[in-house]
Amino acid sequence: MRVLVVEDARALAEVVAEGLRDQGMAVDVAHDGLAAAAKLDVNAYDVVVLDRDLPGIHGDILCQMITERDDRAMVLMLTAAGAPGDRVSGLTLGADDYLAKPFHFPELILRIRSLARRRPAARARTLRAAGLELDPVRRTALRDGRQLELSVKEFAVLEALLRTAPGFLSAEDLLEQVWDENADPFTNTVTVTVGRLRRKLGAPPVITTTPGVGYRIVDAPAVP
Repeated sequence: MRVLVVEDARALAEVVAEGLRDQGMAVDVAHDGLAAAAKLDVNAYDVVVLDRDLPGIHGDILCQMITERDDRAMVLMLTAAGAPGDRVSGLTLGADDYLAKPFHFPELILRIRSLARRRPAARARTLRAAGLELDPVRRTALRDGRQLELSVKEFAVLEALLRTAPGFLSAEDLLEQVWDENADPFTNTVTVTVGRLRRKLGAPPVITTTPGVGYRIVDAPAVP
């Protein structure tokens, strides 16, 4: 899942971003409306966590810009303006959810995950393929009923592959969905992470690689 945090209070923005990264999300940060608009033109986001009182482009205008897109992100307004009237006006602008500051971080995580599931292209909460079962909310992953102990990045890579199955994801796709805009595209980060994930999934292998195309989840070959 890829999230854009738009917050002009830099310390808060970094705290939120790091907390979401700890949950396996790929997170970019913008500190004003202009920077956010530029990132939205380049990257595809599942959820935008949006402050209202932003410099450059006001959060209300940015919210309307997002909701006018054909393949738009879901918008969670995270703002100090928490009166009932503020909430109503924010939702009227097209925001999908509204959370007032100060907030409880576990609630923020649950709301973001809920919004991502509500996107038109989103799939069911529990992802299943090739004997694998992954629940992004409960943070559980199983293979043939066996609990898998995965790192945050390994879990996120498996989630991305399961969401795309039986299609392919290139290394560049995984960098975009699992890491963030600061990831170095010339490193072997994806290869190393997929290698560790394969070892933890065990035999027979269910992640295949097609050179020049990418990775995908396939059914394990039947045991004779």
